[in-house]
Amino acid sequence: MIRRYNLKMANEAIILFRPVGQKEFDLIAESGFRHFPPRLEGQPIFYPVLNEEYATYIASKWNTTDAASGYVGYVLRFAVRADYLTGFEIHKVGSATALEYWIPADELPQFNQNLIGEIELVSTHRAQP
Repeated sequence: MIRRYNLKMANEAIILFRPVGQKEFDLIAESGFRHFPPRLEGQPIFYPVLNEEYATYIASKWNTTDAASGYVGYVLRFAVRADYLTGFEIHKVGSATALEYWIPADELPQFNQNLIGEIELVSTHRAQP
């Protein structure tokens, strides 16, 4: 079961989003929705995004057409300690809403230690027949 995140904590945290496919979602669920799994070989960066709109676009347009994602995209929401994120730049990678942090794979354990609360499922997107 996924518990809802208490948004009252937002003044000490940054709310971020992550679009994921089925395999990554399953690994997050196995953690009790407490942390993100290590990056795979060939995945040197972890990309949390700054807004739900961009995460939804990726989950619905990219993950649903990708066999490696299981043709499903999930949008996850989570909070990270704001002071931790000051060590990372925000990158604009396209439109005005395409904003993301680039967290090196070897930093992911520290990133996970700075999560506040649980990772929340916001929406699910499946391939259209």
